[in-house]
Amino acid sequence: MMISALPPGLPHPPQETERLKSAAEQLETSFLAQMLKSAGVGEMPEGFGGGIGEEQFASFLRREQAREMAQVGGIGLAQSLFEAMRERHDV
Repeated sequence: MMISALPPGLPHPPQETERLKSAAEQLETSFLAQMLKSAGVGEMPEGFGGGIGEEQFASFLRREQAREMAQVGGIGLAQSLFEAMRERHDV
């Protein structure tokens, strides 16, 4: 679906702005979840392993932690992505 560009300088409709913000926040959430996984967040010590189920639930925990981080500002990636998408939309 092609997004029609608004003339530069005009404000975006509120629903379009919210859609772009949501997409940017989702991207930051995915990035942060991968970073948390790489850092070992949610991994249990070897002697206490709970198998594949534990591994699955650890990914849910990381995802929720990343979502919360992104919602409170995260590392600023969502804001940068939002501004880039908004600028691209103006072109």
